[in-house]
Amino acid sequence: MPLITRSPDTGVWLLNTPRTSYALRIDESGAPCHVAWGPRLTPAEADTLVVPAGEPSDSFEGRPAVGEELPVDGGTRYGPPSLQVRYADGSRAFEWEPAGQRVEESARGNSAELVLSFRDRVFPLSVDLHYRVRSDTDVIERWTVLRSEGGHRVDLLRADSAAWTLPPLPDYRLSHVTGQWSAESRLRRERLPHGETVLTSRRGTTSHHANPWTMLDDGTATEDRGRVWSTALAWSGSWRITVQRTPDGRAGLTGGVGHEGTCVPLGPGEEFTTPVSAGLCADGGFGGASRAWHAYVRTHVLRHAEETAPVLYNSWEATGFDVDEAGQLALAERAARLGVELYVVDDGWFGARRSDRAGLGDWTPAPDRFPRGLGPLSDAVRRLGMRFGVWVEPEMVNPDSDLYRAHPDWVLHLPGRARTELRNQLVLNFARRDVADWAYGWLDRLVAEHRVDFLKWDMNRAIGEAGWSGPEGGNDLLWTRYVHHLYGVLDRLRDAHPHLRIETCSGGGGRVDLGILARTDQAWTSDNTDAVDRLGIQRGFGQIYPARVMSAWVTDVPNQLTGLSVPLRFRFHAAAAGLLGIGGDLARWSEAELAEGAALVARYKEVRHLVQHGEQYRIGEPYGEGVSAVQYVAADGAEALVLAFRGSPRHGSPRVPLRLRGLPPGLRYRDTGTGAVHHSTVLTEYGLDPELPSGDWASALLHLERVP
Repeated sequence: MPLITRSPDTGVWLLNTPRTSYALRIDESGAPCHVAWGPRLTPAEADTLVVPAGEPSDSFEGRPAVGEELPVDGGTRYGPPSLQVRYADGSRAFEWEPAGQRVEESARGNSAELVLSFRDRVFPLSVDLHYRVRSDTDVIERWTVLRSEGGHRVDLLRADSAAWTLPPLPDYRLSHVTGQWSAESRLRRERLPHGETVLTSRRGTTSHHANPWTMLDDGTATEDRGRVWSTALAWSGSWRITVQRTPDGRAGLTGGVGHEGTCVPLGPGEEFTTPVSAGLCADGGFGGASRAWHAYVRTHVLRHAEETAPVLYNSWEATGFDVDEAGQLALAERAARLGVELYVVDDGWFGARRSDRAGLGDWTPAPDRFPRGLGPLSDAVRRLGMRFGVWVEPEMVNPDSDLYRAHPDWVLHLPGRARTELRNQLVLNFARRDVADWAYGWLDRLVAEHRVDFLKWDMNRAIGEAGWSGPEGGNDLLWTRYVHHLYGVLDRLRDAHPHLRIETCSGGGGRVDLGILARTDQAWTSDNTDAVDRLGIQRGFGQIYPARVMSAWVTDVPNQLTGLSVPLRFRFHAAAAGLLGIGGDLARWSEAELAEGAALVARYKEVRHLVQHGEQYRIGEPYGEGVSAVQYVAADGAEALVLAFRGSPRHGSPRVPLRLRGLPPGLRYRDTGTGAVHHSTVLTEYGLDPELPSGDWASALLHLERVP
């Protein structure tokens, strides 16, 4: 069946993915309306689902609040609008007038795009709805392009990427994450209340406090069973998603850029392309949905997902701001002994940076600490067999810096208002082209002149005093232009330096989304490196984002944030669930710890292809009384990895075996650690009791290889 078809009888457009179908049509009023989203349909089957638009049941009702592809502000629509417009004369509303349609197929036939074009019946504003489907994923990408075709400015008070409609279900449950700094990605599964539930960030970034994805089910889905509908927004600035449950038992959502009180101004002839809103319908429960998202991110979002990410060392927790060439070289030598492959110098290498109070913005190596620049350290790191990376924070400036003294007008501010400092810094206005070009210029020189392989790109405060008095409508324009220019700098850097790899960081996990991941290679998950806390943080993170992008460090104990002490083995195993990094003060590690750490690094290297490229399964709850695990299975089923964890055992608690997932039946697997041979059916149906050390915070790594 073709990826996109249109029924000549009903006008239904049918979009097909490997396992699902999405159907829509233009109704009698000219509005694009939803028909179906779920298991595969034939065109004839989709035709039978068409319900003609009827008259409201009474004078207090209007058009259904759920069921349009992009609900607009206007007429008798009373739900949350996806598109809300204010014209030059102050009038509002939008009336759909179809203006064309086309299907564009890729040369190989493995993807297709539907574009439905409309215009307003009164004002010169056009709207194109885009839909993309592919033959290798059930994820559907949607976005909207809006153009002002007249001679006056148009304000887009709300310009969402898409609205998604769920089929009628007996009940609805919403899954999402909440959090804060160092406590990101706390997974919530809650019955969806009637009315409107708003998930949002007003901070100018994706934020620690919420993340722009949703999962919805009928309340009965489990980790392994049930149908789940999910969406994710590819945007790294402020965003808003409104999930709605109507009194007549329907549910849907709309989402896109910006938050209340902001708009996107369109000048004459200008257009705005929204970010992609991606949607997925998946069977196999929350785990099945996660694996589908992981495959999509690896295949269609990341640029270098096929690479094996290196084991890295980061100097921050060892040195803080006390950074110099000799100290870094001594740490690098110890890191090399552990088997580290990428050495990263964190904050403190530049300008007058001796604390977080000064120097931010002056991006040249401190002459008293690196008199010959970073080149000699970079060369020494390479001689030790490692790549070289540095920490940067290009979007920020300390008032006590040469940059601020030269360009105080470069920061975001509202004229006549105070400039609030958070972490003793202000936010540079990346919406300005000259600021973005300045950032690209020094980053380009830094990478080229000091032979930098890796950038840890940080952003350590939210946007405040978001003002830009330059262009007309600047205070509104900056919210989207800031992000577009940020993307532009990252894109230019990667094009100019194909070897460069970048980690997105914002005080931990404050900027993680599909938009930033399309321009970076991995994400710093949280500033909280406590291995026990990380089990929960990583579980929420992994609902959408794959282990291939999840940076995780082994740091010292007692943990500097929580004060908790857990064994080195447990810390390594928790970090091995993603991209393994080390962040402890290696100068204080004993010879025994260095030896154990080197053995654990070597073990990770033997299995990291499964973590970074395999299919992930979650088993049990990380904070329950029993054993929980995260499992990875090779695509061909030839190997599997299990990382098992137990907290504080209680005498008399039942010992429930771990029932593994994803193993083909009828096969045998050998434990590469013990040599024991297991039958896959026994492992999945009856389970395995992993051998864990006694005491608190025990863990184990089990690597299984198929027996020929």
